[in-house]
Amino acid sequence: MSELLPIPEPVTTADVGDSPVARKRPKPGERRMQILQALAEMLEQPGAERITTAALAARLSVSEAALYRHFASKAQMFEGLIDFIEQAVFTRVTQIVGRDPADAAQPAEGGAHQAARVVALLLQFGERNPGLVRVMVGDALVLEHERLQQRMNQFFERIESSLRQCLRAAAGAASSSTPTVDAQVAASVLTAFAQGRLQRYARSGFRRLPTERSGFRRLPTEYLDASLALLIRPDAA
Repeated sequence: MSELLPIPEPVTTADVGDSPVARKRPKPGERRMQILQALAEMLEQPGAERITTAALAARLSVSEAALYRHFASKAQMFEGLIDFIEQAVFTRVTQIVGRDPADAAQPAEGGAHQAARVVALLLQFGERNPGLVRVMVGDALVLEHERLQQRMNQFFERIESSLRQCLRAAAGAASSSTPTVDAQVAASVLTAFAQGRLQRYARSGFRRLPTERSGFRRLPTEYLDASLALLIRPDAA
């Protein structure tokens, strides 16, 4: 996962017990990030929807007890990944929607452009972080605490709300008789499109090259500009 920390250094003596060679203790919070990094990378592997703490501990060469010194439960580990997803995505969404206002001279085109940038941001984030896609679409959260899936549902509701904000101005500028309704419909369609692309990416096993069976890429951003051009039309927003 490119946006988190690099793969962890060898574990410390505090995690593995006695060791003939003393190793540098990680900085505060660094071990937590290493655990989350390892979990995200394991989620990239085929059939990795269900990961046990034993398997995670083995990947890090630590005991399960060492994991629980940093996280009270596996649910907390997934919450850490969700926290990262939310912060990484919505920090940038705010920059697009809040700090990049639509062109006052062309509000329809400006609002549509903002919406397209939000969708592109979401899909590019998933493409760079395939392990997190399994969390975003819920595959990794099956049989986990229901609050985790609720948080991801709320994540996409916030995405839809941001898109609605972008498209409301576009719909009004297009002289729509129902700009609020039109913006709601368009935002819902775009959100479903983004979720579908992420689902397809996860179902394809994160293939990055054409396969013998399908013959085409499964990347979330494939034909993105052409797809968004069909979905977002300022004159009909």
